[in-house]
Amino acid sequence: METITESPVDGGSRSPARGRAAVLAVAATTFSVVTTEMLPVGLLSPLGDALGVSEGRAGLAVTLPGVVAALTAPLLPTLAGRTDRRTLLVALVLLLAAADLASALAPGFGVLLAARLVVGVCIGGVWAVAAGLAPRLVRAEAVARSTAVIFSGIAVASVVGVPAGALAGELAGWRWGFGAVGVLALVVAGLLAALLPPLPPDPAARRSRALDLLRVPAVRTGLALVLLLVTGHFAAYTYVRPVLERVDGVGAGAVSGLLLLYGVAGVAGNFLAGAVRGPRRALLLIAGLLTLSLGALAVSSRSAYASVALLALWGLAYGGVSVTTQTWLLCAAPTAPEAASSLFTAVFNAAIALGAAVGGGVVDGVGVVGVLVVGAGLGAAGVLVCARSPA
Repeated sequence: METITESPVDGGSRSPARGRAAVLAVAATTFSVVTTEMLPVGLLSPLGDALGVSEGRAGLAVTLPGVVAALTAPLLPTLAGRTDRRTLLVALVLLLAAADLASALAPGFGVLLAARLVVGVCIGGVWAVAAGLAPRLVRAEAVARSTAVIFSGIAVASVVGVPAGALAGELAGWRWGFGAVGVLALVVAGLLAALLPPLPPDPAARRSRALDLLRVPAVRTGLALVLLLVTGHFAAYTYVRPVLERVDGVGAGAVSGLLLLYGVAGVAGNFLAGAVRGPRRALLLIAGLLTLSLGALAVSSRSAYASVALLALWGLAYGGVSVTTQTWLLCAAPTAPEAASSLFTAVFNAAIALGAAVGGGVVDGVGVVGVLVVGAGLGAAGVLVCARSPA
């Protein structure tokens, strides 16, 4: 298989305890970023009502940051030049805190979207650097486990961040949700400054190197799987609140609890996916479960018991997508982690934006069941792409 070479850096000289602390700080960063990115999912209905926009239009609060993150992820590492990556991460998380607080104080939907555009810059920059940091922080034998820990921030955000935002919206108003994640980001910036070692940039990393990776067939397949699975997921998940609210016996007050269940399943899925031998086998299983859960939820969306079980299965399946697709790409380009991570971040966030936009059109056009059908169809396409890829 054709690969691209960069100058490798590793954490072999760091003590295990300091490496673990640094990994946990990065995991806190991914948790903070994903909580901010996904917060409107749990607040979609109250946010739309308060600012006078439809649920489909309110979904732009998820779509626009994804678009900006996709555009900035391949560029920021290059634009940052010789800036130490620790300094870059701290600056981006401080900017994230400012954008969150601006969102909390936004007088109208336009100002909120402007703040969310800034959030997109932070998302793209953080993930482009953080996704491939494990080899620089820990010894080689701990890289796989540490990568799973870093990506667990995504699943834990689903467990704590999005349900807490939904609960804040129900109890105190949607603005408190944004204010809380702004304060969280300030704390995380302090942790990064204290726990990360100096992280000078790899002199071999540059924008052209990321584009060169597109010549590698396994990289293209991995990115196609990211696009299909993440787009399908977010076409449905962005509108999971109205999906759940239509289920018989599930009131608005129960949504935060159901999102918590989804998130717990996602945490389990994140670590279970790492236990499956080989990313191809794991992604076949994940894509199949996503297709099954979303398709069955579309059919049985009026049954409370079936819907709760399928929501948990959905969370279990999607919880493994991020870490498994990132592992696929790092295996395809083992000596170009920052370049592979920037491509991963760009496609991942483009898929979030595309999924939210497609879902918004479907919700406003044919209703919430339609987004489940779209998600299941894209999951099935992911099964086919993965099945046809080389082992």
